Amino acid sequence: MKERVPIAGKRFENMNGVQMDNNFRRLRQWQAERRRKIKDLSYVVPQCLDKRTDFLRTNRTETSITWIGHSTFLIQIGGLNLLTDPVWAERMGFARRLAPPGLQLSELPNIDAVLLSHSHYDHMHMASLRRFKTAQLFVPEGLGAKLRAQGFAHVTELGWWEQAQLGGLELHFVPAQHWTRRTLWDTNRSHWGGWVVQPERHSGREAVYFAGDSGYFPGFRQIGERFAIRYALMPIGAYEPEWFMSMQHVTPEEAVQAFVEVQAELFIPMHYGAFRLADDTPKEALDRLYAEWERRGLNESSLQVLKLGETVL
Repeated sequence: MKERVPIAGKRFENMNGVQMDNNFRRLRQWQAERRRKIKDLSYVVPQCLDKRTDFLRTNRTETSITWIGHSTFLIQIGGLNLLTDPVWAERMGFARRLAPPGLQLSELPNIDAVLLSHSHYDHMHMASLRRFKTAQLFVPEGLGAKLRAQGFAHVTELGWWEQAQLGGLELHFVPAQHWTRRTLWDTNRSHWGGWVVQPERHSGREAVYFAGDSGYFPGFRQIGERFAIRYALMPIGAYEPEWFMSMQHVTPEEAVQAFVEVQAELFIPMHYGAFRLADDTPKEALDRLYAEWERRGLNESSLQVLKLGETVL
């Protein structure tokens, strides 16, 4: 894929012109509401006590998914090791991390590629990302030049529905409903989305879908129509208050509906339990997820709630 030439002043948009209404007045309203809430933060996402680090270091044949925390996964597929949104930060803003990462950096196998969903700090943490400068970096449109300027030599930039090849894998950048900003001046100057990873020669449901951050939107159904997905890595946290968050983060119930629409076989929840980005708690997110799963009568074995550092094959 050719290197993109940045278009000066370009701002990216959601499907159907959907816009985020995150103005200062609404932000102050949320913060005032937040101060009145009393939340039980005693539940901590458990660590896996039987981590498969030896297997992960040598595995080049089996497809495996290991949850490291928040939106960070180690995905082993097609003989390659991929990381999504690597964040080993101990703090996000002024708040400490709620639970340590499931794998330490020293426990990782050699990483072949990093997939970024968007540029928000809880997904693109530069100190963590710099630990993988020798890896191939696959990023949304608008981020390539910025990352090359930071010294990353192997950067491939994709727009929605575009794909890149990596060894015997296809890496597809797919839509999400979200937004981006890292400074006061770069709102929506880079895109956002998810990734579908599948072997170039595939049969049956082999694809891994990493949804990134998203509100509920028609793109989930479109993704399900295009790909045969086995694993759906879906966000379930940072949804409260819903009047403020609903356009950018799905609720647990909406995440289940999205799972149904992408027609995946296994649901693996993410984007909860590491950082307090909104008013919901990890326990609340999981309780709502379990309740919705039961209400719909979905197969219990299709819901894989991982411990931190746990691996599913």
